[in-house]
Amino acid sequence: MRDHRTILRRIWMTEKATILGETRNQYLFEVPRDATKQEIRKAVERAFSKKVVAVNTLRSPGKIRRGRVGRVGKSPTRKKAIVTLAPGEKLDLTA
Repeated sequence: MRDHRTILRRIWMTEKATILGETRNQYLFEVPRDATKQEIRKAVERAFSKKVVAVNTLRSPGKIRRGRVGRVGKSPTRKKAIVTLAPGEKLDLTA
């Protein structure tokens, strides 16, 4: 099993992610593309000592970007995990 620090790359902090955390007790993380739901569940439980109820994942494909001078590039393909915690459990993400 991989270390939880390699599975949970970063916390996805957007306006929508903040609303999900406050209303539905769901938190978003960026994870490696080959991470499984079981690995993500164990990583969150190990890193934050919280009970995970469900893990949903989604892959957002990289998009082609064009610069001002005609340069073409591509943003990276990412995988995000939406982790639902048990009722009464909260993550303190302000620290």
